Amino acid sequence: MGEITNVTEYQAIAKQKLPKMVYDYYASGAEDEWTLAENRNAFSRILFRPRILIDVSRIDMTTTILGFKISMPIMIAPTAMHKMAHPEGEYATARAASAAGTIMTLSSWATSSVEEVASTGPGIRFFQIYVFRDRNIVAQFVRRAERAGFKAIALTVDLPRGGRREADIKNRFTLPPFLTLKNFEGLDLGKMDKADDSGLISYAAGQTDRTLTWKDFKWLQTITSMPILVKGVLTAEDARIAVQNGAAGIIVSNHGARQLDYVPATIMALEEVVKAAQGRVPVFLDGGVRRGTDVFKALALGASGIFIGRPVVFSLAAEGEAGVRKVLQMLREEFELTMALSGCRSLSEITRNHIVTDWDVPRLLPPARL
Repeated sequence: MGEITNVTEYQAIAKQKLPKMVYDYYASGAEDEWTLAENRNAFSRILFRPRILIDVSRIDMTTTILGFKISMPIMIAPTAMHKMAHPEGEYATARAASAAGTIMTLSSWATSSVEEVASTGPGIRFFQIYVFRDRNIVAQFVRRAERAGFKAIALTVDLPRGGRREADIKNRFTLPPFLTLKNFEGLDLGKMDKADDSGLISYAAGQTDRTLTWKDFKWLQTITSMPILVKGVLTAEDARIAVQNGAAGIIVSNHGARQLDYVPATIMALEEVVKAAQGRVPVFLDGGVRRGTDVFKALALGASGIFIGRPVVFSLAAEGEAGVRKVLQMLREEFELTMALSGCRSLSEITRNHIVTDWDVPRLLPPARL
């Protein structure tokens, strides 16, 4: 297969290796998949304005997220069911994130529990949750994450109902029989039929609460001391409300284009959210990042860091832990090179002036002669 030289190449390998139902689950988006393509394409409408003759012999990519120092502003997004990709699943992902000195966000729909991920060794980890109708389940999740040493909660807010992913409908997607949603094991689930693991996923999906509002966000703050990030914000209006309600940060996300189709690419929504947050909380980008250049563009538009999702499960399917390590390493090296070639020695030197977008007012035009 030759040496893998970029993140995107892992997708084709994953497609060969994985059962169709599993690959389609990871790869597909909602409905026409317009937003799925746009999450990638929108980056191509942002160009660089590199600065030259700056000593870039030393480049510092380190940053601090919610007080935790990490090696680079590239983190792992929550994605469901890693053991469908590889037998080591979230264990491998957690070890790769720790080795890279960055943050892993564990999905509540993981095939490994918070305790199992914690057992892989030290590392900064966040836990993604949905608010379920049964608030007792949420409270149990939060307590377990705290006990397991997780450092923050990412509350996903763009799933009052599941998006229409037609590949999953065609394939009749179910969790493979030898896997289970580990965080739900050992919970007091009341009346659920414990025997049926494939029923677990429809149970979990049916449990997400359509009545979820900001008052539930306030409730979540009362049951944990962990900072809470709001994941799934796409507008200035909601960014302002998130800040007013004490969110520790905002993740600009369209759920990997899996929820509402024809929402903008996250890189297109980012600047509006950053401006609304007014520097009061960090804003992160989730969706479509496949190159170090994408990372730079997000930071130039005001993001404090980015999260990658699909590249993790595709590289995991292709090469297990080594694949995830390689993805993080390739993005790191590409990002470092982009910084050097743009004349930036630290993240604080990356500014809006280092990029030009096709929605910018044309600059540098000589005054018109009458």
